[in-house]
Amino acid sequence: MSQIIEQNTETGLEQNAAPSESRAAEGEISNGAMAGPASPALPAHLQDLTDRARGYVEAASSANTRRAYAADWKHFTAWCRRQNLSPLPPDPQVVGLYVTACASGSAVGTSARGSTPNSVSTIERRLAAIGWNCAQRGMSLNRKDRAIATVMAGIRNRHAAPPRQKEALLPEDLIAMLETLDRGSLRGLRDRAMLLIGFAGGLRRSEIVGLDLGRDQTEDGRGWIEISDKGMLVTLRGKTGWREVEIGRGSSDATCPVVAVETWIKFAKLARGPLFRRVTGQGKNVGPDRLNDQEVARLVKKAALAAGVRGDLPEIERGLKFSGHSLRAGLASSAEVDERHVQKQLGHASAEMTRRYQRRRDRFRVNLTKAAGL
Repeated sequence: MSQIIEQNTETGLEQNAAPSESRAAEGEISNGAMAGPASPALPAHLQDLTDRARGYVEAASSANTRRAYAADWKHFTAWCRRQNLSPLPPDPQVVGLYVTACASGSAVGTSARGSTPNSVSTIERRLAAIGWNCAQRGMSLNRKDRAIATVMAGIRNRHAAPPRQKEALLPEDLIAMLETLDRGSLRGLRDRAMLLIGFAGGLRRSEIVGLDLGRDQTEDGRGWIEISDKGMLVTLRGKTGWREVEIGRGSSDATCPVVAVETWIKFAKLARGPLFRRVTGQGKNVGPDRLNDQEVARLVKKAALAAGVRGDLPEIERGLKFSGHSLRAGLASSAEVDERHVQKQLGHASAEMTRRYQRRRDRFRVNLTKAAGL
């Protein structure tokens, strides 16, 4: 890495060229999608195929991932510009210096004073974003190079912290949250349906808002529902491909996810398109637009706080405990069934991942202290 520093202090030409190169690299990102390296102009009759190919490139990753990678690349190129370094072609020594700056808290400016170091998970995501962005330009970043790998190993050893999991919402918590919603309003009916289907289906927040009323109804849909007498079949396009989630009817209409969805569809007068939409006009109209997945996280947090869930904690700490993931973790933590059924419902590739979700259910169930005779 010292070679990079010496090279940039001795070669004025490289110092002058780097900022413009950085701005050019940063400017290749548009709306979260990555533009590839310049290529010869294509004939007009291939323009439609070009547009379709661009759409497939974007479909290769989620919108959230593309937004995060675009922001991370912008962060990296801005740091390079401030240091008079060039982000392209990718140099492991430059990337090693960058992740060091992120870990020390100096990546936001020229000084670490008053800045906050990035978490290990954030640094790893930014490293992945740099590699992804380089790959879109036909360049490769060798993350196994010792200038990156050794620095990252040291960062993990020094700064890695235990994962901060979101609080799992148990059935009694969810029922209390439902009581805080207005059953006489469209927004209340919608929110009730989202909470129940998210919990009973063990769905991710993007999967909840990505549902349509039927198959092939929208281009941005991530799945659809089919309601029958026994329950609701949810077909989802998730991280590991397509899967089906069975949501049975509840023991009471008040807590039945299928009844909640049916009621929302009826009063919202929905026929096709997105299942969960914005409620407009002071809560009297239902718009055509699909909800953003952030709305699920806000709903869970707001309802949990209103219901007094984990009232033993200060309000600020309580607000950090809950998110959309709390519904998914809640099902895994409370469903007293064979582990493989929970694994199938959540769409996990391994049983180990499912066990991480089963948080409260299995704690202290086996007391080895007493079993040892103490």
